[in-house]
Amino acid sequence: MAKNKMHTHRHYEEENQWGCGSWLEYALVMILACILLLASLALTLYWVIKHRGGFAWRDDPIKQFNFHPVLMVAGFITFSGFSVLLYRICRCCRRIYVKLLHTVFHALAIPCVAVGFLTVLDSHNLAQPPIPNFYSLHSWIGLVTMGLFAIQFVVGFFSFLILLCCEGATAGFRASLVPIHASFGLTTFMLAIAACLTGLTEKVFFSLSSYYTTFPPEGYVVNTLGMVLVALAIVTGYILQREEFRFRAHILIRSGDL
Repeated sequence: MAKNKMHTHRHYEEENQWGCGSWLEYALVMILACILLLASLALTLYWVIKHRGGFAWRDDPIKQFNFHPVLMVAGFITFSGFSVLLYRICRCCRRIYVKLLHTVFHALAIPCVAVGFLTVLDSHNLAQPPIPNFYSLHSWIGLVTMGLFAIQFVVGFFSFLILLCCEGATAGFRASLVPIHASFGLTTFMLAIAACLTGLTEKVFFSLSSYYTTFPPEGYVVNTLGMVLVALAIVTGYILQREEFRFRAHILIRSGDL
């Protein structure tokens, strides 16, 4: 007796092949985004080591503070930025592998953010006289960013676990989470950039005071870092809003007689 069976499989080809112009645009913005992500961390390290005296621990609270900008940029900007862009970069990989890499990059950001947060508290409390905590706009934006980041990680990790446990049964639920998770991911990344910009401004005004207006070398470095972060916000927002760059796995259904 002949029966019709439906065979379902996935493939990762776009319905319409891109032209040379589309591939050139994609390559340029992706390379630019990756350069900016790495440049933000490199410039932060250069600024801290060259102009802020490097690193120390509790015996020198001023230098202990220097861990804060480096670790926050590493966690919130570099690692989180690559995590956000993975679904656009890894277009030829299986979705499960992209999800795994996405989770790994977020997991790498967690110790950076946690240690960076603890070092700024420690350096403020050990300073003579102690520096108040959580009074500035920078700290308020940072706290909101950390809260959203934690929620994002928990929701994403939970979604990844149920994907491994029961992929078919939870497809609808996970699909409904995708736009929410993606929107809050972009929001968290933009808030992280805002926190970095306000933090940089706060630091140079405290450290350089009126000397900042004389265009010192440190001022140029910090301003350049700030513009890299602004450019990163623009490029990342453009990439994530471009529908053509979105990862898709189309479902094909074939029928056959057995």
